[in-house]
Amino acid sequence: MEESHESEMKVECHSGTVRRSHHSPKVKKNLTSRLNRIEGQIRGIKGLIDKDTYCDDVITQISAVQSALNGVSKILLEGHLKHCVVERVQEGDDEVLDELLTTIKRLMK
Repeated sequence: MEESHESEMKVECHSGTVRRSHHSPKVKKNLTSRLNRIEGQIRGIKGLIDKDTYCDDVITQISAVQSALNGVSKILLEGHLKHCVVERVQEGDDEVLDELLTTIKRLMK
């Protein structure tokens, strides 16, 4: 992964029956900033299509968006592994490992 966000993360995975993540304000700001940029890139791609931009140029922009989304996923996955998964395994909940494998398979599509 690009850079570790471990020191920036505070993740609480579940309390009772509700599963939630609670990221530090710094991590939330980072994720929100990345997603806002991605949202702008998507609007840009729509504009390129409206302007009949050359297909290869549009595909290049789509690839950039996919890469940016992968970056967001990596940050979330890192926090999930280091906190949620570890916490649940320590509590004896091995079901989280199957959930993690399903998540990884989804990310690798």
